Order: sequence, then structure tokens, then C-alpha cells
Amino acid sequence: MKWLYHISRMIFGGWWLYSGTMPFIDPTWQPLGATEASQQFSIAMIDSGMMVAVKIAEILLGLAILANRFMPFAAVAVVPINFVILWWNFVLDQHSVSYVFGVLTIFFNAVIVWPWRKYYWRLFEFKGTPDYSLTP
Repeated sequence: MKWLYHISRMIFGGWWLYSGTMPFIDPTWQPLGATEASQQFSIAMIDSGMMVAVKIAEILLGLAILANRFMPFAAVAVVPINFVILWWNFVLDQHSVSYVFGVLTIFFNAVIVWPWRKYYWRLFEFKGTPDYSLTP
């Protein structure tokens, strides 16, 4: 499992770093999709400025994943962006290449989250006790 984690981490982190960096190097690089819905969604993200924020997050998270640092955070911080990517791949831009990328992003994200699962169990406490102190 360790080798699968590190291979997935390198591919996934590199993929995020590449996807985040390329639009800053070549603004015409950003794929808009093959369907009208995916193109409208992508253009709205670009026109609203949200795409810049997403790309910066992709760069920072890709670097963290590649460096194997802040992994409990990085492994779950990619999930909301991944959800949008999955929606784009499975709902807005339906074709075989999009499905492959959608499945791969689920797979890689699951593989890099799994070894850090003990950090997340406390998030599922039904009734916790808040700590109002100013010290950690």
C-alpha cells in the first residue's frame, strides 16, 4: 500500500501542480470542454475570477502533496475542488476522456486520504465538547 500511496501522491500532486500552473503560463490552455454546458461553466468561472482562485489552490495543494507535507489537510482540502471537477467530468462534459479523468481523480484522492484516516474520525463526533480557551 505504501508504494501505491507514494505513486498516487506523485501523480496526483503533479497533475494538480500542472493544472494550476498552465493557465498562468498559457491563458489559452484552460480546457473549456466539448459540450455547451461545460463551456458555459468554464467561461463563467474564468469571467468571475473564481478560476484564478481555484488555480492558486491547485498549485499550493499540488506542492503540498508532492512534498508530502500538511497531508491530512491537503488530502481533504482538494475534495471540494475535486467535487467540482467530478461534476464537470460526469455531468457537464460527458464523454469517455472526461469519465477517465473523473475516475482517476476519485481514485487518487481516495488513495492519498486513506493513510491519514485516523486524523478525520473526530470530525464525525455526534456530540462533542467545545473548547473555548485561547490555548491550543
